[in-house]
Amino acid sequence: MSDAPAPTRLLPKLLVVEDDAGLQRQLRWAYDGYEIFTASTREEAIAVLRAEEPPVVTLDLGLPPDPDGTTEGFATLETILSLRPDTKVIVASGHGAHESMLRAISLGAWDFYQKPIDIDALGLIVARAFHVHALEAENRRLAERVEAGAVLGGMLTGAPEMLKVTRTIERVASADVSVMLLGASGTGKELLARGLHDKSGRKGRFVAINCAAIPETLLESELFGHEKGAFTGAARSTEGKIELAQGGTLFLDEIGDVPLPLQVKLLRFLQERVIERVGGRQAIAVDTRIVCATHQDIDAMVADNRFREDLYYRLAEIVVRIPSLAERPGDAGLLARHFLRKYAGQMNTAARSFAPDALAAIDAWGWPGNVRELENRVKRAAIMAEGKHVTAGDLDLDAQAGIEPVNLKAARELADRKAIRHALARAEGNISGTARLLGISRPTLYDLMKAYDLQP
Repeated sequence: MSDAPAPTRLLPKLLVVEDDAGLQRQLRWAYDGYEIFTASTREEAIAVLRAEEPPVVTLDLGLPPDPDGTTEGFATLETILSLRPDTKVIVASGHGAHESMLRAISLGAWDFYQKPIDIDALGLIVARAFHVHALEAENRRLAERVEAGAVLGGMLTGAPEMLKVTRTIERVASADVSVMLLGASGTGKELLARGLHDKSGRKGRFVAINCAAIPETLLESELFGHEKGAFTGAARSTEGKIELAQGGTLFLDEIGDVPLPLQVKLLRFLQERVIERVGGRQAIAVDTRIVCATHQDIDAMVADNRFREDLYYRLAEIVVRIPSLAERPGDAGLLARHFLRKYAGQMNTAARSFAPDALAAIDAWGWPGNVRELENRVKRAAIMAEGKHVTAGDLDLDAQAGIEPVNLKAARELADRKAIRHALARAEGNISGTARLLGISRPTLYDLMKAYDLQP
């Protein structure tokens, strides 16, 4: 038989800040399931807080040198929360209980009870505080694990639908096949493409190009490069994106916007793995893997002869369909918290969390602009929020749900507002980009924004 002592069970740490020695003893006897620390003054309380880091504190507001008031108690509360904001502080007072309760809660206290103390009632409050603190700590650990790279390419998700996509990409990453990513704008196609490259083991660069953002007349030169003197302004020979990605991965976003004549040249590269620069005659061998993406219905484009079928089959050896944010339950909230931490830290704003109405609005909203829209809304909300909590109003989501237009004019205004807001979010506030998405001119967009009192 071993003589080794049985392992000691670690009890949750509870700090009792109370200047009444008799009440201190009573609370010690009542809480045999906790490791109890006591303090009679602000200085003693802060010393214990620094040394032991108790998750929960019960705090009597009547502390010396102001035992008959609340000044010292509130000062202690503010100091505790400034040092450890996640501490659950349960405040007790017999002085002007209602006013003290309101002030304590506004300062960040977790709960409040009035003297004389009901031990059983207080015990329930304390137990619930420990439970909530443990849940919050676990949520933070999970979020940190995700953000640390537990998901492909740093993709933040907990949705089974998206996890299935990341597993698929991880399986095909090392295979020498072309991959086509299909999904709406703002769903994270480039992030997934970068993650695929990282998992592929290829030593070359990851190069991305948005085919829709480059004029047709320049796209060939961007992809294949050009020789000196190939056209006016070609003062020197320049490598194209395919060459720059030698030994690596080229991500062709919005592949559906590549014109038919250029599709032929791209097909030749995929078949023979050689290119010719614009204005050149020399065949250049290139080892570049192609990953492409589009939000368009590529099958319909093939059927309408707007996209070459032979090129499609070369590009779509593996097809991965990416769900929209609305199809990823729970991800909107997870991503919103990540973006708020990011932008609140970057811009040193007061807003650090979401109010309940904001979280409800985030879950209820359809996110037509997907992650890009969500990020843009949270960024603006972090700037506009007046307190510590971002509200649904700060996200501009409170007035957009549950509105029932009663006539055609109201219905049109509602539709216009929604369309403009969504386009602004997708274009990240850029007026020219917003106008292009809406299919209207910039002056028309300015007129509509002025009429509806909308800001970029």
